[in-house]
Amino acid sequence: MGEYLVSIFGTEKDKVNCSFYFKIGACRHGDRCSRLHNKPTFSQTIVLLNLYRNPQNTAQTADGSHCHVSDVEVQEHYDSFFEEVFTELQEKYGEIEEMNMCDDLGDHLVGNVYVKFRREEDAERAVAELNNRWFNGQAVHAELSPVTDFRESCCRQYEMGECTRGGFCNFMHLRPISQNLRRQVYGRGPRRRFHTSHCPREGNRRRSPDHRHGRF
Repeated sequence: MGEYLVSIFGTEKDKVNCSFYFKIGACRHGDRCSRLHNKPTFSQTIVLLNLYRNPQNTAQTADGSHCHVSDVEVQEHYDSFFEEVFTELQEKYGEIEEMNMCDDLGDHLVGNVYVKFRREEDAERAVAELNNRWFNGQAVHAELSPVTDFRESCCRQYEMGECTRGGFCNFMHLRPISQNLRRQVYGRGPRRRFHTSHCPREGNRRRSPDHRHGRF
């Protein structure tokens, strides 16, 4: 019996533990979910909740209609944000094996940034310190995540440009960074440092060169 329970843990057959939380570290039902969300006490992976804001989703005029932001501008914004967060985290806390950012519309995934460190102790320290920081005028909410294999977490239809579920999709929409940036961030050492701040005052945060992003 024990071996059977272990074999189904975190799968759809498991009637006790939430399979979505186990796979993607988030669940659309949140605390209302009828199954358990087993939050890890140690992990290589952390999640920064709702940190990234896609300008195509947030740029609106006064009457509520969306301003046009081109796909090229979105990719540039995305790459710039990714590079800034990646280099800051790696400089402060340790080597990063993988970082992914969600471009989902669902509240439980929108803007989530998942960072997998090489060492569990680096992830633990990052969570402890990042929850005392601000980014782009908002408090950072960080926690350890059960996600270790992003291949099991991502939406295959989104990767092929075929996902039609929009905000109802339960899997990660992982937007890829440009090839040039991928070579840069995974092939170089860290360079920048964090500034601790308990309130989002401008004087306590440096800006990125183009002033589009806030700073930790």
